[in-house]
Amino acid sequence: MDVLKLIAKSEEELQKQIQTVQTFSDDIDMEFGLAKYAKIAFKRGKLVHSQNLVIDITREIQELEQGKTYKYLGIEESDGIQHQQMKERLKQEYSRRLRMIPKSELSARNKITTIGTLAVPVMRYSFGIINWRTEEIGKIDRKNRKMVTMYKMHHPKADIDRLYVKREEGGRGLVQIEAAYKAEINNIAEYFNTNYKEDQFVNSFKSHESTQPNMNSIIKTAAKITGESNQPNEKSDAKQDGIQHAKARLGEYLRKKWKNKVMHGQHIRNIDRQLISEEDTFLWLSKGDLKAETESEIVAAQDQALRTKYYATKTLNTDTESKCRLCQQFDERIDHIISACPILGKEQYIKTR
Repeated sequence: MDVLKLIAKSEEELQKQIQTVQTFSDDIDMEFGLAKYAKIAFKRGKLVHSQNLVIDITREIQELEQGKTYKYLGIEESDGIQHQQMKERLKQEYSRRLRMIPKSELSARNKITTIGTLAVPVMRYSFGIINWRTEEIGKIDRKNRKMVTMYKMHHPKADIDRLYVKREEGGRGLVQIEAAYKAEINNIAEYFNTNYKEDQFVNSFKSHESTQPNMNSIIKTAAKITGESNQPNEKSDAKQDGIQHAKARLGEYLRKKWKNKVMHGQHIRNIDRQLISEEDTFLWLSKGDLKAETESEIVAAQDQALRTKYYATKTLNTDTESKCRLCQQFDERIDHIISACPILGKEQYIKTR
């Protein structure tokens, strides 16, 4: 452990704590990093001026200057957590890491995986500590989609929800920040609701939570999230299984949204209807060996999002004839072009390299 915060009721008690820490530190041959230390004093919840804390003749801990903050476990604090300041810093760092990934030479799957392992933890670490609003999280997700679209990792006309579905289920496997936020809040609430019921610190936390407004309460926010993710015919009792399976249910919710869309959901509905193996069908996504731009184009084709004559007629509502421009017999849809056109079938489908 290299991060420590000492809390005491008085200067004398704090001095004793410092001496205890110093004794243990000397025993294990560790030294105080005094350049990173600071002292701050409060009286009745208000920040007050105090003297520097003297350790010995040559060393002392400086008082934290007015208006300054100290960093504890990566979070800026003073007389409380600096929520707005931390939000801006986290968003900047997240965006910085996110911009690095699309420029790399990684495959499509590896780029998506890297976003989840390099960029997303920056935001995930703050959930339950910083008072994020769902609207703020939603804006971050929208910014993510703009970024991956700009770098051609996502086709602008392809389905949004499919981006966040698991690859083995036909999606792209991108971590949705909103889903990560909801799962993290639910996990924290579950921990405090089910563990260490006799623990005095847990009880202190629950007592503090009961006085907080709904938007700042983890337990109240978790209950709201669980209620929103439950289906109308499901029980909204978080203790039964709502919190425990929140992440899986959120993933299933996105998959259902994708599947139920009239245009974008045609491919996945056809797979279910014809009892085709999803595992084999989406093996190319699970392997993820393609370039991101190539993968996004194929996904857009499966989503019926490329500008065929059928798309122009049925989606854009133009006066275009929907029949195939080659055979003039069937609607010019993606599946027709790649596998069912009688004109292309005479030669193009049977060509070998």
